Amino acid sequence: MAIAGILFTVYETAAPRADQTTLDGAASWASTGWAVGHIAAIIGLALIPLAWGALRGHLDGTPLEKPASLAAAIGYMGSALSISYYGAETYGLKAIGERAVAEGDAGLTEVGEAFRMDATAVTVFGVGLVLIAVAAILAASVVWRSGTMNRWSAVPMAVAMVSYLPHFYLPHPARIAWGALVTVSALWIAAELWRAARSGDRTAPRA
Repeated sequence: MAIAGILFTVYETAAPRADQTTLDGAASWASTGWAVGHIAAIIGLALIPLAWGALRGHLDGTPLEKPASLAAAIGYMGSALSISYYGAETYGLKAIGERAVAEGDAGLTEVGEAFRMDATAVTVFGVGLVLIAVAAILAASVVWRSGTMNRWSAVPMAVAMVSYLPHFYLPHPARIAWGALVTVSALWIAAELWRAARSGDRTAPRA
């Protein structure tokens, strides 16, 4: 979880955010920063459900084991769907950006926008992000009731994941702030899981 959080700050700071209808935007798609940022997001999305799995392991044998398992399962499905879209952005836009820059044709960026806004692609991505948010909310509920972790420790992550989709419409500095929120939230959860695991405390969950 800690690594996932750090990777989301890398995602928002490394990926350039030029006007993507211009040649500068096409160049940003072909840049190393774009690839590094989006691969960081892919790895981060793969890691977050593992943390919910660790939460389930911590609560093994308690009444909260099942909802923690459900959070992990929903998170895996959400991340899988979302990663498919990020893959297209990482590799597909890179090829389009390179061709646009080589030919000096900013019009080729329309091809990128066409597959980014394709109804199937947007639907799959949107459903994935909703599932990620649901998983984070469920995990926050489990942590709140666990009695072994700080009640509030998973709430910021739930807020961050609920705001995942809206954050795409924010200016770049605000997107970086969102990435920092994910990082801080993830580090808090990681610290609480670490502390709870070391203490071996599995007190009865709160009502």
